[in-house]
Amino acid sequence: MDYSIGTRSQSLLSSQPPSAQIKDPLAQKTPQTIVTCVYQTHIAGFWRNATVLWSKNLMNHSLSISVDSAEQETASMCKIDLKPWHFWAKKGYKTFEVDGNQLEAYWDLRSAKFSGSPEPSADFYVALVSDEEVVLLLGDQNKKAYKRTRATPALVDAMMFYKKENVFGKKSFSTRAKFDERKREHEIVVESSTTGPRDPEMWISIDGIVLIHIKNLQWKFRGNQTVQVDKQTVQVFWDVHAWLFCAPGSNYGLFIFKPGDPDADSDGDDSSRGDDSECSGNSRYYSTQSYSKGTQFCLFLYAWKIE
Repeated sequence: MDYSIGTRSQSLLSSQPPSAQIKDPLAQKTPQTIVTCVYQTHIAGFWRNATVLWSKNLMNHSLSISVDSAEQETASMCKIDLKPWHFWAKKGYKTFEVDGNQLEAYWDLRSAKFSGSPEPSADFYVALVSDEEVVLLLGDQNKKAYKRTRATPALVDAMMFYKKENVFGKKSFSTRAKFDERKREHEIVVESSTTGPRDPEMWISIDGIVLIHIKNLQWKFRGNQTVQVDKQTVQVFWDVHAWLFCAPGSNYGLFIFKPGDPDADSDGDDSSRGDDSECSGNSRYYSTQSYSKGTQFCLFLYAWKIE
């Protein structure tokens, strides 16, 4: 077992764009579940990071979309408050600008289904339009989205770069993720037993199957293993030191799920960087962050224990 999560997870986190940074959830008056998804999209001649942030607490449910500027280290943002007592707020349209280019955000969450997360799981759409192209489309109601926006699909689909989620719980923490856009979404559950007469233990299951079981967690609070999910290799990293040795509620356990073989990481990183100013192909695409079909998705799960 490799206990290198410290340096490897830090390098993964250091690549996050400014628009994706999340404030400490415990700094809020009430615990706030937050899901952040970062996509690479082609907007107004540049590859840009588009960050979609879903957040929810006892009083508020909101959606924010921000797009990185190609000219300066800032991001343009569109915030949508999904007030539960206002049915009309769950469907709407807003415009905002990035580098002088108008973007249009459309959404319909009136029939959206949720499964314990502020991010809906079905029966919704969120569409971002630039130059009459749908450059980012979320949800499963594609036909309705294209009909409403009267826009065409983008020449190149947006790709999810990574997903980051803050979850609060006592013993169980769950999330969903696709390790391959061509395959189905998976349910990920982390369960723990850190108090009581028995030694601390932890279980990590995907789609109801326990793939990792850590006994004597007090000695193995940091580590990583490689598992197989639908014949796909996924690296799993964890650091739960704070669960065991810090005051309750003062910190989180960090879990990272990264598709791909560990031995291919260095080769994949080098081959996917390319030139910062353009991508190979028939047309020239400028970029704030180089784009590649080989971009690897990463899931960061921050599990906050509440006693």
